Amino acid sequence: MRSERRRRAFSPVRLRSLGAESMTPTEVLGLFLWGLLASLALMSLVWVFSVPRRDASLVDRFWGLGFVWVALLWWWFAGRPASAWVMLVPVILWGLRLSAYITWRNWGHGEDARYTEMRAERSDAAFARRSLVTIFWLQASLLAVIALPMLASVRGGMPLWPLVWLGWAVWLSGFVYESVADWQLARFKADAGNRARLMDRGLWRFSRHPNYFGEIVVWLGFGLIGLAFGGWWALPGVALMIFLILRVSGVALLDRRLGETRAGYREYARRSNALIPGPVRR
Repeated sequence: MRSERRRRAFSPVRLRSLGAESMTPTEVLGLFLWGLLASLALMSLVWVFSVPRRDASLVDRFWGLGFVWVALLWWWFAGRPASAWVMLVPVILWGLRLSAYITWRNWGHGEDARYTEMRAERSDAAFARRSLVTIFWLQASLLAVIALPMLASVRGGMPLWPLVWLGWAVWLSGFVYESVADWQLARFKADAGNRARLMDRGLWRFSRHPNYFGEIVVWLGFGLIGLAFGGWWALPGVALMIFLILRVSGVALLDRRLGETRAGYREYARRSNALIPGPVRR
């Protein structure tokens, strides 16, 4: 009896039997705050390892894993609802693939140029302190907000199944498209003869950022699954992710940097679509 009371006191929401009624808004808020704390804790730990390595880009390797960590924690604290598998399975597959790919891609290449430029503006000690807040804690906070569709899926109750299957179809198409784009780029870079060339083959022929296009489609799928559980309030998280890809850390940033540093990229940009696949312009 005492152990049961302690377990209930530890849990951010009252533990429920499988298939129980949906949570109240107060319980959902409490669960969100626990996810935010878990995300901050994970990224703080990554920061501890990044400081002696002088490699803030470790945060990118744990981006996908962070969603897996938070989604599983929400599911566990919500009483492990059986219906949440429809969100957990795609989140785990997507998160593990993304973190594994970024780790493999960056292995042995040192810190990403974005963080190296920030590091050059201040001492190592000052950068370490600043990076904890502006890189690691910022990404942890964004992660918790973007993951809201996953929170919606653990609220309990049965989802609207036609919307779930539509979400799965959208997610799967984006997951496959993004994976193929990453694989094609990896093969291209593995050939030493392509070092001075632009990748404009395969899916990269029809848009300059097919990997980001696939990522956006993935998150539209997550949004639909969250909506199937009544999580209309989770859609701003999907919108935030798409905004970051388009305007902050994805398409706009890469187009600007490659246009300045890679010969022939501006001509490539004139004849190709930035994101949505389409025919090559001549």
